[in-house]
Amino acid sequence: MCDHTKNQPAPAVANVTPCNNMLRHFLPNNCEPTSHYTTHSASGITIHAPVSTKIDVELFTDGALKFISALHRNFEATRQSLLIAREERQRCYDACGKFDFPTETAHIRNDPTWICATPGPGLADRRVEITGPPDRKMVVNALNSGAKTFMADFEDSTSPTFYNIVNGQINLRDAVRRQIDFESNGKPYKLTNNPAVLIVRPRGWHLDEPRVYVDGAPMSASLFDFGLFFYHNAFELVARGHGPYFYLPKLEHYLEARLWNDVFLFSQSYIGMPHHTIRATVLIETLPAAFQMEEILWELRHHSAGLNCGRWDYIFSFIKRRRANRLAILPDRKDVTMTVGFMDSYVRLLIHTCHKRKVAAMGGMSAQIPIKDNLQANEAAMSKVHADKLREVTAGHDGTWIAHPLINQIARKVFDEHMLGANQYHVRREDVCVQAAHLLDHRVLPGKVTEEGVRSNVATALTYMAAWLAGNGCVPFNHLMEDAATAEITRVQLWQWVKYGSRLESGFPITADYIDQLIKELGPPVRNLIPGVRDREIAIASEYLSSQVRREWPSEFLTSDLMPYLAIADGVAPRLQRAAL
Repeated sequence: MCDHTKNQPAPAVANVTPCNNMLRHFLPNNCEPTSHYTTHSASGITIHAPVSTKIDVELFTDGALKFISALHRNFEATRQSLLIAREERQRCYDACGKFDFPTETAHIRNDPTWICATPGPGLADRRVEITGPPDRKMVVNALNSGAKTFMADFEDSTSPTFYNIVNGQINLRDAVRRQIDFESNGKPYKLTNNPAVLIVRPRGWHLDEPRVYVDGAPMSASLFDFGLFFYHNAFELVARGHGPYFYLPKLEHYLEARLWNDVFLFSQSYIGMPHHTIRATVLIETLPAAFQMEEILWELRHHSAGLNCGRWDYIFSFIKRRRANRLAILPDRKDVTMTVGFMDSYVRLLIHTCHKRKVAAMGGMSAQIPIKDNLQANEAAMSKVHADKLREVTAGHDGTWIAHPLINQIARKVFDEHMLGANQYHVRREDVCVQAAHLLDHRVLPGKVTEEGVRSNVATALTYMAAWLAGNGCVPFNHLMEDAATAEITRVQLWQWVKYGSRLESGFPITADYIDQLIKELGPPVRNLIPGVRDREIAIASEYLSSQVRREWPSEFLTSDLMPYLAIADGVAPRLQRAAL
């Protein structure tokens, strides 16, 4: 850590209580909401939200609660220290602007002899993975989609209302046991005989679960999501021929991967499962993690299933972590494609790293969704999907992500035509020699900041945040399936353009007042675009975005900032939140 961290102001706290001005939208008659307390004395857990009898009986069993409380007591202190370390590193980045491969772990990178665990049952062939939130209809449709695997996502595509989180756990529990069949509006939903392999993505290390307290402190959202799923389903998954498989989001350091590995070892011992049964794929979706891919694989090598190019969050992190560099300004997000310098370099390094260590190198998300009412537009969108998947498979990826079941056929055909086997571990990419400068190459030619790009960012940010506040974390908008990652890109791009005085092609300056004008224009129509969105969600999203472009530094995560509103809606009083503005 560089010496420039001394005497630097601390970054803004991410987990915040909403300011009084914005709270008015959620608190009726300016009254504090009533909290619902369910205390389980044996585990030391208090649940600050209404819980149905079904959830209490099937999910919050004594054994499950004792297990997640044990996770909290063993690992919460380490989690907190790692989050503090993130803040210290950011102060160093701000002061020094230096990113590089760690010198203390060069021996790991230079040792050609170690490899990771063999693929878990069902994970050797992952050529198409579909992702989405764990609501009941989505789970059935995704498992039946024909994709090789389904990543059930408690993170970026889920609005973490307590209802969504706990019912998502019930849905996955039922799916694992093939008991998820149901009927909706007269239409039956039933699993096929050969569903996709299930992988679960818990929320990131940075997030608390504010409705669940252990010994008077909020739980890690990561450990809550992981713990409940693992406890209830690990043995059942193994009995059915697969295993407990996970995606790990937002890691920024190999020590954060080590923490996950320690959690895995503890958890397997706790329930009496053989070590190394778990498999986990890490999303490389932060700039610091791109410099530590081999170290992350090393820490998880006995549980590793590979790495994934979390491309949209990676762009967000690239802007956020280089926030103090006024030269690293990115243009319209549509111009920041996978072929620009820093994106192409990170992809090539990831494929080389994974295949060197004999694990999967997974491609990124295609956000396009079918356009039913415009044949020409649909053909253009599907052509983009085809080109994207062709680029990935010819680069050496072992699989890719899709957001809609109808995209599976396109992606699957491309990978089937160009892959010789279940994966491409044999494609070593020995030609790759990525250096630090390549991962920092922000040049985008002929990228520009346009009025259309600014308006698109404002509209996307407002639409997604309002939908998220209304309980929907996976939003079809402008023929794309948007999640929190794209909302984060739009937010930090707007901040960056205002912070460093970017101008439109016409020379017009991008100021906070200009953003306010666009918010005022583009905010009200959101109510007609997304079902369930009300004026109060639009007002909160508008005020939040307006405040963000005026900050010295952008907040770490909008999901952390907005989480208190969901907690309030669940009945958790604002005073229960960890920090205040």
